[in-house]
Amino acid sequence: MGRRRAELARPIEKESTEQPQGRLSRETARLLPIVLPVVCLGAGVVVVAASAFVAASPNLSTLGGAWALLAATIVAEAFPVPLERVPVGGTSLATIFIVGTAVIYDWEAATLVAFLAMALVEVVRRRPLTRIAYNSGVYAVAGAATSASAFVGHTDSFGWLFPQVMLAASAFYIVDLTLVAAAVSRSARERFGALLRGVVSTTVIAFSIMASLSLMLAVLWERSPFLSAALLGPVVAIALYQRSVHRELRAMRLALTDPLTGLGNHRYFHEQLERALVDAENGGMHVALLLFDIDDFKLINDAYGHPAGDKVLVGLATRLRQNGEAFRLGGDEFAILRVGSGEPEAVRIAEEVLARVGEVQAGPDVDLRVSAGIATYPQHGVERAELVRVADSALYLAKEHGKNRVRVYRPDLLELAELRRLAEGPDRAARLRAAASLAHAVDARDAYTGSHSYMVGELAARVARRMGLESEQVELTRLAGSLHDLGKLAIPEEILRKPGPLNEAERLVLERHPQIGFRMLDSLGVEPVATWVLHHHERWDAAGYPERLGGARIPLGSRILFVADAYDAMTTDRVYRSRLSHERAISELERCAGTQFDPDVVTAFKEEFDVPRKPQLVAVESA
Repeated sequence: MGRRRAELARPIEKESTEQPQGRLSRETARLLPIVLPVVCLGAGVVVVAASAFVAASPNLSTLGGAWALLAATIVAEAFPVPLERVPVGGTSLATIFIVGTAVIYDWEAATLVAFLAMALVEVVRRRPLTRIAYNSGVYAVAGAATSASAFVGHTDSFGWLFPQVMLAASAFYIVDLTLVAAAVSRSARERFGALLRGVVSTTVIAFSIMASLSLMLAVLWERSPFLSAALLGPVVAIALYQRSVHRELRAMRLALTDPLTGLGNHRYFHEQLERALVDAENGGMHVALLLFDIDDFKLINDAYGHPAGDKVLVGLATRLRQNGEAFRLGGDEFAILRVGSGEPEAVRIAEEVLARVGEVQAGPDVDLRVSAGIATYPQHGVERAELVRVADSALYLAKEHGKNRVRVYRPDLLELAELRRLAEGPDRAARLRAAASLAHAVDARDAYTGSHSYMVGELAARVARRMGLESEQVELTRLAGSLHDLGKLAIPEEILRKPGPLNEAERLVLERHPQIGFRMLDSLGVEPVATWVLHHHERWDAAGYPERLGGARIPLGSRILFVADAYDAMTTDRVYRSRLSHERAISELERCAGTQFDPDVVTAFKEEFDVPRKPQLVAVESA
C-alpha cells in the first residue's frame, strides 16, 4: 500500500559494503530496535500459522486454491502499480489476494501467502538480508492481522461477507503501513506522525479500491474458484490505466521539477504560490513563505568543485522537504511554502532547517550555513504580489546582519525592497527619490523621537549651505543625513530600544550600521551619499569607526553629518537620560572640536544656529 521499503534498504545496502565483515553498519544498528522485534514477531506468527494450517489437514482443493492465490500475490507484488506522491513510486495490488485468502481460507493461509510472496519476490530481486527479513516479517504480521475478520464470525451469508472483508483489509492496511512507516521514519530521520499521515493520504483511495476487489474475489470464489479469473480484466485495466496516467504526470512533473534536487522549480513555485494566496484570501487562512540562501556558496564551489556544490544543494533540499512544499528557485536559492502557518510556526520551521543544515558538511571541516527570510500573508503593508519581494528583503537583511540566521519581514522593509528593485535602473533621479523615501522607514525604528533622521538631514543641509557648498551638494547632504542610520534597519530592535547603555557585544553590533547602510546604498549609484554614510562616525582624531580615518581624509559630507547627528542626539530625550539644552550641546561640540569633530564644521554649525534655543527647522523640497 504505497510502501517505502526501497528507502529502508538503500542506506543499509550502501553502508554494508563499507563495513568490515561481521560488523553491523551504523544504519543497520540504528534500525535494529525496530527491525529485530518485527522479524521475531513475524517468524513466530509464520510458525503458528503453518502449524495451524497443517493441523487442519487441508484437502487438495484447499491446497490448490491457496497455491493459486499465492501465485497471484507473487505476480501482484512483483509488478506494483505506479502511484503519484508515494515515495517508492508505486503500490502493490497483493493486498487484494492476501485479504481474499483470509476471507476464503482463514488468517493462517493469508499469513503464509503474504510471507512467502514477499520473501520470494525480495530474494529474486537480490535485496539485502535485513530488508528481506523485515519486509517479510511485516507482511507476515499484517497477514495475521486479517484474523480481525473473525469478529464477524464465519458464515456464508453475503450480508456478513462485506464486514468480514472490510475488517480484514483494514487490519492488514493499518499494520502494514504503521510498521513500514516506523522503519522509514527512523531511517530517514523524519517525524513518524507526519510521515504516516502523508502516506495514508496518498494510498487510502487505492486501499478502498483494493478492498472492494477483495470482496469481489471472495464472492466469485464462493460460486466457483474459476470464476475469480474474471477479476483479471479489472485488475489489468486498473494497472494499465494507472501506468498511462503516471507517464503523463511524470512528463508534466519533469517540466515543473528541478532535475538536480527533485524539488519544484521556479515555474512551479509561482503556480503554487498564486494558488495558495487565492485560497488564503477566500478561506481566511495564512500563508507563510520562507526563502533560504546558502551562505558563501560560491566559495564552496571554488574551493571544492561543482560536484561538491551539487552535493550540498541536494543535502539542503533533503532537509527542506521535511517541513512543507519545498522549491529550488535557482542557483543556491530555495523556498518553503506553508499554507495555514503564521509567523511563529514559520520562524520555528526556519530555525529547525538551519539546525539540520548545520549537519551537512560543505567540505573538510566546513559546515554548511544558510540564511532565511520570512514573510506571511495576510500582513499589514503586504500585497499579494509583493510577498516574494518582501521575503527577499528579509533574507537580504539576514545576510547583512551576519548570515546563518532568520529574519522576519517587517513593514519598514518594503521601501528597502523597492530600493533594491531600482538599483539596476538607469534613472539617477528616480534612484535618488527612492533613496529619499527610505528616510521614514529609518525613523519608524528610530531609538529617539521618531524624526531623528529627518532632523539630521535638515541640520546637515543648513551647515553645508553655510560652508558654501553648491546647491546640489547641499541637497545630497540633506539626503545623506536622512539616510545616515539606514543600516539600523538590520540591527535588532532590542538593541536600538534598550533602556540603558549598551554592553560591549551590543555596541559592536550597533557600530556595524554605517557599513550595512553603505552596502544598501552603494549599488544605487547615488555617490557620494553612500560614502558619506559609511564614514559618518569617523572622528577627527582617527579614533572613530569603521576605518579610523582622521582629519581631512574623512569626506566633508561625513564630517557634517557627524556634527549634526551628535547635536540632535544630545538635544533629544532618551529613555536613560534627559536631553541637553541648546547652549549645553553647543558647548559640548566646541569642547570636542579638534578631537571628535572637525573644528570648521563646529564653527559653521554654531554660526548657523547661534540662538538660545534648539533650531526650528523648515522643510526644504529636495531635488
